[in-house]
Amino acid sequence: MSFQRIVVGLSGGVDSAVTAHLLKQQGHEVVGIFMKNWEDDDDDEHCSSNVDFVDAAAVADVLGIEIEHVNFAAEYKDRVFQEFLREYQAGRTPNPDVLCNAEIKFKAFLDHAMRLGAERIATGHYARARWNPQTGLHELLKGVDHTKDQSYFLHRLNQAQLAKTLFPVGELRKTEVRRIADEIGLPNAKKKDSTGICFIGERPFREFLNRYIQHQPGPIKDERGRVLGQHLGLSFYTLGQRQGLGIGGVKPLPAKKKPGPLSAPLGASQAGASSAAGFDVGGGAGVHQPWYVARKDMASNTLWVVQGHDHPWLLSQRLTAEDTSWVAGPPSESGDVAAKTRYRQADSACTLSPHGTAGFSLAFGSAQWAVTPGQSAVLYDGEVCLGGGVIQAST
Repeated sequence: MSFQRIVVGLSGGVDSAVTAHLLKQQGHEVVGIFMKNWEDDDDDEHCSSNVDFVDAAAVADVLGIEIEHVNFAAEYKDRVFQEFLREYQAGRTPNPDVLCNAEIKFKAFLDHAMRLGAERIATGHYARARWNPQTGLHELLKGVDHTKDQSYFLHRLNQAQLAKTLFPVGELRKTEVRRIADEIGLPNAKKKDSTGICFIGERPFREFLNRYIQHQPGPIKDERGRVLGQHLGLSFYTLGQRQGLGIGGVKPLPAKKKPGPLSAPLGASQAGASSAAGFDVGGGAGVHQPWYVARKDMASNTLWVVQGHDHPWLLSQRLTAEDTSWVAGPPSESGDVAAKTRYRQADSACTLSPHGTAGFSLAFGSAQWAVTPGQSAVLYDGEVCLGGGVIQAST
């Protein structure tokens, strides 16, 4: 690759800082851009982009590159945050990082960089992009450091975006990135990795969401339909959630008395349901198992919970997804792939069945835990990320 003008998204973190350094070492003309994506209560303790900009500016100074502060808050609120609220209001659990990458970092930011005369952009994501001469297409690959791989969040990138994008740290392990930053004296070499979504930061999630969406308290029920407590609003809960339910154990049935038939609301299997829920017919051994959110019934405003991590209600063999996005074109026929239904998860073997170009279904060889509507199902062929879609339902 010849020397180019490359605009780097400098976040204030160590990964983007080392990205800029590596590109400059290769002889490219590097310009830094700091993206401000959120303005509401941005000056409070939970999420201050001012601190990150100071760090990004300090990095630019050490590297000897220009840095520009660009405000994408309006685009973020319109393209990402409003969709985030719509999904939560509908009872789903969205992944705004996926949408932010597609709509802001690789669209608004990319467009801005091109207006600055850039030939490419670069970010500090742990992923790789390569040109496949056999297919004539660009591919998105997992980062070399699989513990930091971020291809899951990038699966909506298309050919035009990948053609203009570089991921230098995707070729490195995180320990090597830290070592380089320390070696060249970057001021943020030991800065803690950012977690979560900036506009939420470290504040309690319910407190934040409460400002923006309507909510209505309702019953928390177990699989027998017994009311265990009251939820604060279905939008505040996600499938598989264990903390913050506000319910304790349920007194087990006497050892000599067997439970009656289960009503099995929402189509639950009766087989094994009593022991999984902690109502142990042999003495109540499972009563202290933790509760998990298993289902959300928007029509009746009911939160259904079960006891035990491996309760049948928490396990799914199939899912359907819509709002699909394919890196190098949609698959035309069914086939074996691997998939993730959440970020921190190992790839799971499954069979893909396309539903035209707008959706697909997956059938897994092993049950998947807490498959959550609104999250992304992302597909892989080995190291190559094929694309994915938004989970609609699972069984």
